[in-house]
This record gives sequence, C-alpha cells and structure tokens, in this order.
Amino acid sequence: MADRIPKEMQQHYDAVKLLITGFCKEHLDEEYEQLCIKALAKLCRKRPSPLLKGRSSTWAAGIVYAVGAANFIFDRENEHYMSASELADYYGVSKSTASSKAAELRKMFNIDMFSGEWTIPSQMDSNPMIWMVSVNGLAVDARTLPLEYQQICFERGLIPYIPALKGKND
Repeated sequence: MADRIPKEMQQHYDAVKLLITGFCKEHLDEEYEQLCIKALAKLCRKRPSPLLKGRSSTWAAGIVYAVGAANFIFDRENEHYMSASELADYYGVSKSTASSKAAELRKMFNIDMFSGEWTIPSQMDSNPMIWMVSVNGLAVDARTLPLEYQQICFERGLIPYIPALKGKND
C-alpha cells in the first residue's frame, strides 16, 4: 500500500503501523490490516495530525478498535471475535482509553458499520447496514431494488457497487 505520508509524520506512521501489523497478523487478517493502515495514513495526513499527541500504542489500539467495531469484531458470532478488553490489553491500554480513542477516530473519519469504505471486502455482501437506503421514507435493502435504482444509489455514493451487475464484468 503506497500511502502518501508527510515526511514529518513518517516516524509516527512507522511506529503505529508496526503495532497494527503485529496485532493483525496475530489476531485478525490482511483485510483488517489494510483498513487499519488506511485509517493510520489518513490520520497522518490530517493537519495538524492528532497522532503527534499521545502514545503509539494508544493510537494503534484506537484504530484497530474503530475498524474492528465497524466490522463487528466484538460480536461473538464473528470469525475474528475478541472482547474490547482483550484488544486493549494487547496494547497495554485500558478499555476506556481504547474506546475513547476509537470514538475520536470514528467521528473524524466516519468509521461505522454503515460505511462501505470501512467494511472489510470479504464482509461487504453480508453487512446489511451498508445496503440500506431510504425510499419514500422507508429503509430498503438496495440489493432488492431494480437495476436503474441501484445505479442511482451507486452514483450518489450510497452503495459500494451495483449488486445487479456484480460478476457480469469481472
């Protein structure tokens, strides 16, 4: 992943990336790692970068917590389930510290279960939240809409791709 990291942030980026990568290799997978590194890169490019304040382990915990929560990591049914306490313990921070840092990141980058941007690719089809759109005031799964409406939803950035065309151009 060739993210453009400002020169003055490279050292901070490298330190947090190392912590994220280690955790993801041990407990999660490459999809989580890529999304967490994406969040880290965005954090480095923010002016001024909040990463300049606080410990690397706190930021790493917050990033993994935010991305993990958006992908249901704290749900016991999830393949990569773990508790918030286990995640925080790995980084040597309290659960409340990891949670509050994650809340800051979720607000900053709109990281939630409704966002296709922060959903791991293998879960894109099974996350019903990113497919919900409002039609005449009713919440509807966009995958059930006719092609022309799916195209409109996609063009407006409401859904990550056009479900009716998936696999037709691959």
